[in-house]
Amino acid sequence: MYKAIIRPILFCFDPEKVHHFTFSLIRTISKVPGMPKLFKNLYVIDHKNLEKELFGLKFKNPVGLAAGFDKDAKLYNELSNFGFGFVEIGTLTPKPQDGNPKKRLFRLKADSAIINRMGFNNGGVEDAVKRLKKNKGVLIGGNIGKNKVTPNENAVEDYKICFNALFDYVDYFVVNVSSPNTPNLRALQDKEPLTNLLKALQVLNFQKPTSKPILLKIAPDLTNEQLDDIIDIVKTTKIDGVIATNTTISREGLQSDHKTETGGLSGKPLTSRSTEVIKYLAEKSNKAFPIIGVGGIHSVKDALEKIDAGADLIQLYTGFIYEGPKLVKDINKALIKS
Repeated sequence: MYKAIIRPILFCFDPEKVHHFTFSLIRTISKVPGMPKLFKNLYVIDHKNLEKELFGLKFKNPVGLAAGFDKDAKLYNELSNFGFGFVEIGTLTPKPQDGNPKKRLFRLKADSAIINRMGFNNGGVEDAVKRLKKNKGVLIGGNIGKNKVTPNENAVEDYKICFNALFDYVDYFVVNVSSPNTPNLRALQDKEPLTNLLKALQVLNFQKPTSKPILLKIAPDLTNEQLDDIIDIVKTTKIDGVIATNTTISREGLQSDHKTETGGLSGKPLTSRSTEVIKYLAEKSNKAFPIIGVGGIHSVKDALEKIDAGADLIQLYTGFIYEGPKLVKDINKALIKS
């Protein structure tokens, strides 16, 4: 029904407007008595074989919703009814910011892809915390970044502000230094600044009564030498894992009219590269740390390939938009059998 009827209608309109419309629709429908239970009956699968324990957390299933979909933690409770084992909110910044000028979100239908240059548009971390206090048992990841106006030499302070504000309300943290849509942000992926940033967060983390997992989200555009640096950094800073990967700046092989738009590319064109990065990190590190695989998962086959490559958990974003919530259920059904 989604791909045959709902998606063709939604894809007739501006993607950012559709995103906000869909959020409003899901929120409204979920307030109707019996609808949350109906969604759960349709999409949620509870099975012992799906349960996964990782960095001290118990996941109901290994299929999560990637950051960027519910940036401001407005719909995580309702979205969990579509079968996700966890939801990652953000990227959040200390201060609210509008992000980049519109138009900034583009569908590449011929490529089953999306290009976005949103620019960390969000209402600020404190605004999200108000809604996270209403969590009804959803396992939440908190993806954090820096404000656009904050120079890189002061970036650590922005991440620390977000870390402290979210600490009591998320289950794990994701440090985002890999978005291509904030000027100079990716420079923080260089070994020295990244090590310093993660060490500073770990100092805060270990001052808490109980520490929480910290993961690093990396770009798919890193070279093997840079991936080797990532492995060293994880070991040095003792963070808990890596999310591979964010969007790409590559435009190789695209067919759609919007292929020349600037921003981060997600969807099917990223499938192979993100799997390659997962496999490289897993093999070169001898599986020394957990990996969450994300990038171009549009089918059960894509999901299983990520897991076979070394991913412990996976996340959907663009695949969820193109394929609908049935994809979450299909992946979980396949994982029960595997």
